[in-house]
Formats: sequence, C-alpha cells, structure tokens
Amino acid sequence: MFFLGDEQSLQNSSSPLENWQKSSQYKLKPSSFQKRVSSELNEDKKLLCSFMMKPPLLKSKQLMLDHPADPGVLRLREPRNLFSLPNCKDSLLAPLWPIECEVIQDHIHHIEWVPTEPEPFYQPTGNEMAPQVMGEEYGTIVYYIDPASKGTFFTCSRVGGTQEPMKSAAMSLRGPEDAKLLFESRFESGNLQKAVRVGEYEYELTLRTDLYTSKHTQWFYFQVQNTRKAVTYRFSIVNLMKFKSLYSMGMKPLLYSQKDAECNGIGWRREGSDIRYYKYNTKDGQTLYCLTWTVCFPHSHDTCYFAHFYPYTYSDLQHYLLPLVNDPLRSQYCKVRPLCNSLAGNTVYLLTITNPSKSSAAAAAKKAVVLSARVHPGETNSSWVMRGFLDFILSDSLDAQLLRDLFIFKIVPMLNPDGVIVGNYRCSLAGRDLNRNYRTVLKESFPCIWHTRAMIKRVLEERDILLYCDFHGHSRKNNVFMYGCNSKHASEQLLHERVFPLMLSKNIPDKFSFNSCKFKVQKNKEGTGRIVMWRMGIMNSYTMESTFSGSTLGNKCNSHFTYEDLKSLGYHVCDTLLDFCDPDRSKFQQCLIELQELLQQKIQRKLSELGCDPEGTWSDISLSDVESR
Repeated sequence: MFFLGDEQSLQNSSSPLENWQKSSQYKLKPSSFQKRVSSELNEDKKLLCSFMMKPPLLKSKQLMLDHPADPGVLRLREPRNLFSLPNCKDSLLAPLWPIECEVIQDHIHHIEWVPTEPEPFYQPTGNEMAPQVMGEEYGTIVYYIDPASKGTFFTCSRVGGTQEPMKSAAMSLRGPEDAKLLFESRFESGNLQKAVRVGEYEYELTLRTDLYTSKHTQWFYFQVQNTRKAVTYRFSIVNLMKFKSLYSMGMKPLLYSQKDAECNGIGWRREGSDIRYYKYNTKDGQTLYCLTWTVCFPHSHDTCYFAHFYPYTYSDLQHYLLPLVNDPLRSQYCKVRPLCNSLAGNTVYLLTITNPSKSSAAAAAKKAVVLSARVHPGETNSSWVMRGFLDFILSDSLDAQLLRDLFIFKIVPMLNPDGVIVGNYRCSLAGRDLNRNYRTVLKESFPCIWHTRAMIKRVLEERDILLYCDFHGHSRKNNVFMYGCNSKHASEQLLHERVFPLMLSKNIPDKFSFNSCKFKVQKNKEGTGRIVMWRMGIMNSYTMESTFSGSTLGNKCNSHFTYEDLKSLGYHVCDTLLDFCDPDRSKFQQCLIELQELLQQKIQRKLSELGCDPEGTWSDISLSDVESR
C-alpha cells in the first residue's frame, strides 16, 4: 500500500508524471480545464476533447490539484460518497433486519466496567438442583415471539424488520403488586423466544434457534423488568444442544443492572448460584440440555439483562469505527472501507492499517497480516480481542508505529453482521456455518466470506502474507489457544507454524495454553478459513480460540475473563508479532529447539503407548500421526 505522503521519494522519479505531462492534451489548473490545441490533433482526439468538456464531467470534484509537493501534480480525491460509513453519530447506519423480525425502538447501551477483584468460578457443591422441565402445560407463557425456523428462508430485509404492527410479546402486569417478570429480546443480538412461568419466581426459557435452522442454541441475551430485591429467582434454559459446557466447570452467567449502571457505575458482572448443566429427554424423545441457575437481583423495579458473554453488537462496531473515519491523524494510516454487503445488505467493513511508506519500493516490500472476527456471531469474545488489537495498533505507541511501518494490516472486524444483528449463535442468514464454506463459489449466498477470500487472493498477488488469524470463542474449554496447520511437506520449515503460538503463550502465561493448541489438518475442517488460507500459501494460518469462561493458569487461575482480559490479548498479538519478526532470531531459534524437544517427548509417549521402543528414531514420523484430537 502506497499512501499519499510518499511524494518526497517520487520527486526525482520522472517517468509517470513527465510522460503524462508530455502526452496530455490538457493543462490542468485549479479552476478549470484549458485546451492546449495542436495542429496534430486527429479526429479521435477532437472527439475525446468534446466528451471531456461535457458539463457532468466538469462538475466532478474527484480531480484535486492541491498536491503538497507540487501544485501542478494531479491526484484523485478519495470518493467518500461511495463509502457507507457515515461521518456523524446521528447518521449511523441502522441495521437491516429480515422482514420476519420484530424490533423494538429502544436503543440498548451498556457501560464498560471492570470488577475491582477477580470473579471466581462457581464451585459446585454436588447438591445443585436439576429441576424437571415442566413446559407450558404446567405453567404460564409470559413471553413469546414467532421463530423463523428450518423450512423457511431469508427473502429480504429492511430497517426495523417487519412492516407489520408490533405485537406485545410479554404479558401485561395486572397492577403494581403483580410480581411477574417482563421479558424482552427484540433488540440487536437478543434471542429469547419464549419464557414460561412455572413458579412464583421460577421461569423456563427457550432460546430462538439460529434463523432458518432448527439448531444452534448457545448464545443468550435478553432483558428482564419488574424485578424484586431480596428474592431468589430461578431461570432454566431448556433447549441447549451441546453435551459439554463450561457451565459444568464453574462458569457463571453475566448480569447487568440498569440501576447499578446509572447510580454506581457498575456494569456486567458474573452472578449465579446453584448452577447446573444437565441432560434430559423431551416427551417426543429428543435429547436436550438444560442450564439452570438462581440469582438475586440488586434492586426492585429494575431493568436487568442476562448474557452468555459480554455483548458486542453491529452498532457497537459502527460506533467504534466512526471516530477513526473522522480523526485527521489516524485516518492517514487507517482506511475504513466496505468489503461487501451481507446477505441482508449490511456493510462488512475492511480496515487497512499501515504507515505511509517512504518509497514505492518500501511499500512493495511490506508483508501483510490478515485478521478477522465474528464469523460465528455468538462468539462475542472475538470482538473484544479484535477491539484490543485495534486499540493498540491505532495508538501512538512506539511499538504500534513500528508495526505499522513493517506491515500492512487487513482487518475484517465483523464477518457475519447479519448473524450478529439477529442474535444467531453460529450461522448466517443462509442458515449455514460460514466457517465451513470458505471454498464456496456461491458469491450471492455467502458474500462475506467469498469477498474475504477474494481480498486475500489479491493481497497474495501483491505481497507475502506473514500471518492470517481468525478470532473465535470456545464454549467447552478454558483459557486461550490456537489451531494451526502442520507444514509436514516442508522439512526445512518443520514446526515453524508452532512458533507464534508458543511465543504468545510465553507472553501471556496466565491466559494462553500452548498445551491446548492443535495443528492437525482434519478433513471435516477443510472449509474453514484457517485451512483454506493455508492451502492458498499462508503458512502461519490460525484460528485463535478464547474461552467464554476464564483461566486455569497462573495468577488468573479459576477466575473469569473480563472484556479487559480479552482486549489485553489483542495487545499481546501485536507484542508477539514483534518478537516473531525480530531481526535477532535468537527467540525464534530458542522456540524451535523447545518445540523439537516437546515433539520428541510426545512421540516417545506415543511409542510407549503402542508398545514400541521409545528410544527409536522419530524424525520420519508424520506430525499428524502424533497429533491428539
């Protein structure tokens, strides 16, 4: 990328500019075009002249002559009107919703707050209740919205969703003494479908499956009102589908109190007791899983929210990008552009971040780094990691400036905005997992990943890509870890793909677990971004998984991650990049030696398990043969 501001290096370079000046039939001045007629003009040139003088072309504001180095040098103004990010808060692009969706008008906003003390995991006592699921036959439906389930499909979208009049999804209160909770989830990223009151303070909740599917329930985010203080409520989510969950390992749900936020500056916090995750069978024989917990609300008549993890919506992203566009300093090295439109017409943003190069040769020599997040919309932790990365790489830190000097960063901060908006956990509005379809040729059905792959192909045609990493969240393991791809056919680069994760684990030993990293290329993962980019020639191609729960390592052991912990992970990605590319290769070589020792130990254990001689040769054994699943 060769940005404006590189003019100094081109002042002595005459060919493009001088050739243009010599061959041009026009002399450009700040006010107008003036013809420089010559006797050699043929009929084609006269036709071109008449065309160029037409009023619509003369009205163009794209040609600029106020070049800082030479007022006579032509340059193009960036066509700002073509880009879809607005330049003021009042004109932020409203999300486009499928027309089946009802959307409330209230704008949901949460303050950012970090607890002063670590939030420990819940410690099971062994006496946690597993309530029998009663269902609406034995309770009262207090909230219900129509699902868009499997068998239907996306047709069109509009701001605000359906054109039909809004229906009341919740039961009305009979009076001020009515203590039933009022539920709501018809806002960005909300996904509660039904609430059944099965006791005075007990509710069974059904999550909406991903739109146009009959599965994928994990993420939840909903509002409750009309709370009562000093009362123990029980909530049970009754249609979860994963057999294993972090809630079985001490994870607590997140609670947000509007009154606490307004009066005490307290935001999201981990709350819940008597937490249990268990299997049960429905009347029709379907096996499902239930998450149940109890909680006491801090205030009466409060508006509260529950969430699986810290929400990060499409509007949150736009609010973050807006200052970048309007900042005269950062906009010099961060260009925000639309990569494409999603299936519903929402903009998928692409950020290009790099410092202006001193010459075209220096610009061409830069390697690229490609990062993306939120291909799975319910994995909000990936957005907080991306937020931390962007906060640092766009700062005036000397390390950030060095990274911008060394690399061109291509960033797609939200790959699946449609899924984020409607509250899906895993799929797009095509009803498919986008991270299994990176090989697709169906541009119209999967525009976000089709255009991402095409963008990466274009970058590879221009320069090397040092690293590709897609940020994710993990629902069954603690800590942070990475999945990579074995370079088993390049013996001279044996284990090189493991160096970056190992370095990252050394930089954040209380969060990142190298032992949880895997590098096996599995056939059922061939459509993932990680493997597709690796097969395109990016050796350091990764998925980075951050837990929804917390850490079991070091000083953070047995405590939940805050969003600041995940933002710090984004910073450490930058820090590790500097270690990885340090001209002094001693750190790199030391990591390779350590990786060889770890691999030899793993192979010896494997040979012992198989009853073979553990002292035998190991250099010819395939890495895939010793990778654990």
